[in-house]
Order: sequence, then structure tokens, then C-alpha cells
Amino acid sequence: MSNQLRKLVVFYSLEGNTRLMASAIAAASGADLLELKPEQDINPQGFMKFFWGGRQVMTKKAPPLLPLAKDPADYELLFIGTPVWAFSFAPALNTFFHTSEIKGKKVALFCCHEGGRGKTFENMRRELAGNEIIGEIDFIAPRKKGMVDENEEKARKWAEALVRP
Repeated sequence: MSNQLRKLVVFYSLEGNTRLMASAIAAASGADLLELKPEQDINPQGFMKFFWGGRQVMTKKAPPLLPLAKDPADYELLFIGTPVWAFSFAPALNTFFHTSEIKGKKVALFCCHEGGRGKTFENMRRELAGNEIIGEIDFIAPRKKGMVDENEEKARKWAEALVRP
């Protein structure tokens, strides 16, 4: 795959795990970064984040996002990342999938979780029909003490392999 493709890492991150992996992927692949930010996000502190986040996933909520700083239509390769919530992708991606024109792209998927990715990739692939999925990778507890360097290296190697000519 050509390094000349315009590349964008699109991600949502509540606690910083997905942001850490997105940054490593962008640095390794030469991609731009686009963080999805809901107009009103869930409080990342305490147990209620699991209740509210899971409820949003189960009811297929699509929270309004702040305006996007970059247009995914301008890119040929998208890396799309999410934390795993209720065994699927975060609601901010639901909004992104339904408000952005994503067709005919090369797409690589990544997710972060604490022990199970559930149907995250399956659900993302369904939302991204009409695109070529070129890779998937998951990261377990990326910011956990002693795991940061290992996860960043895993992200870099994966991204480099996907963009290598």
C-alpha cells in the first residue's frame, strides 16, 4: 500500500486509552488525527459511566458531536478506533458512521478494552459496508502500568505494516 495515500485516524476516547493508541498509529503511519468529541460527554469518573455508556450502546444512541476538524471524505485510508462499550463500539462512532460519507475507503479498525472486544469489529464492519477493511487489532488495557510501551509498539508495527508499499 502506498505511503502517498492520505491517511486519517478517527477515534473516540473517554479515558485516554484509545487516544494513546490513535496517537501511536498516526505517528507510525503519517496520518492526521481526528478525535470525535460529543457535545456532552459521559463523566469518566465512577461506576455510572458503565451504566450510561452501556445504555447508550444498547439503545443505539447517536450523541451530537462537536464539529469535525477534518473531513474524512478527503482521505483514502481511515484508521477508526473506539473503546469497547457493552461489547460494541462507543456511541460517538454511531454518530460518525451515520453523519459522515464513508464509502470506497480503505479502513483499518482498532479497539481498546479491559478483557473482551465482544462484537465490536463485527458491528463496525456492518456500519462500514462499501469499504475495504484492511486490518483489525485490539489492545488490552493500553495505559495499564507496565503495558504502555508494549501497546504503543504493537500499534506502531501494525500501522507500519498496513501502509508499507
